[in-house]
Amino acid sequence: MTDYREADLSRLKTVSISRRVSKVNPSLLAQPPGSDTSFSAFWQSLPDILAAQDLRYVVDQLVRAAGRRAVLAMLGGHVIKVGLGPLLIELMRRRVITHVAMNGSAAIHDFELAAYGGTSEDVVAGLADGSFGMAEETGRDMNAAIIEGAREGRGMGEALAEQLRRRRTLAAPQVSVLLACATLGVPVTVHAAIGAEIIHLHPTADGAAVGATSYRDFLRLAEALPALEDGGVVLNLGSAVVMPEVFVKALSIARNLHGGKPANFTACDCDMQRHYRPRVNVVERPTLAGGRGIQLTGHHELLIPLLCWAVLTQLDER
Repeated sequence: MTDYREADLSRLKTVSISRRVSKVNPSLLAQPPGSDTSFSAFWQSLPDILAAQDLRYVVDQLVRAAGRRAVLAMLGGHVIKVGLGPLLIELMRRRVITHVAMNGSAAIHDFELAAYGGTSEDVVAGLADGSFGMAEETGRDMNAAIIEGAREGRGMGEALAEQLRRRRTLAAPQVSVLLACATLGVPVTVHAAIGAEIIHLHPTADGAAVGATSYRDFLRLAEALPALEDGGVVLNLGSAVVMPEVFVKALSIARNLHGGKPANFTACDCDMQRHYRPRVNVVERPTLAGGRGIQLTGHHELLIPLLCWAVLTQLDER
């Protein structure tokens, strides 16, 4: 017969709650709306716990960096197509974002919105009959810009922004991050993944031009990173795998050429789910030499406006 034994709880040693360290107290809790219903009041009402505490830290670092240190915004396509370009443009106007690095899909969505007034096709419907990715104007105009950019020694971001700037008519110039970068003098780099973007499906595509312009942008990004030293901020906004991989290689080049710089910066990954690559290549590994890495998880169309509004409001108050 099995001999079962039970723990004797009467012998437990307890401690007074007055001696126990508690991580939550009333001063940290959320507050309901009062007479002041401004965004600033809402921001102050958030609990000072976990992700809200991390979000506050990132906002404080961005406000502190504005006009003083570099802020790199790395963008994925979803961030543009859910409507966040105007917020990022305002952060550029306010001298918060100093460099924009896009993956190819972000550049396509931005270009289509500016040039033609619409983006984000129905992939399911288009894939069924092979029309997915076949928009004539998108492939023709973007590939022409890239080929011209390669010929003139430009990066892909610069080439696409210049093509938009020179167009006689634009459907929605005010929403374009690419165009705003050209207007405001903010460097923009585009980091292509060959075969992963719809403009590569077109007969007008030139692989050599894509490679030349995107590689030039990789070198430009690497040379921009030392400005993050001591107080800069890296925002990875929904760029999934491509930008974290590009960033960690560019960071290695920068530190190799610039005596270990940059270090002591904040790196924040904002995405709808937590991925391995952004976590290790943006948040964790780059900040081991100093600084802090943070992951904020949520829908782009909710989380990023909250982040941007908080920064802009604090800049106004400052």
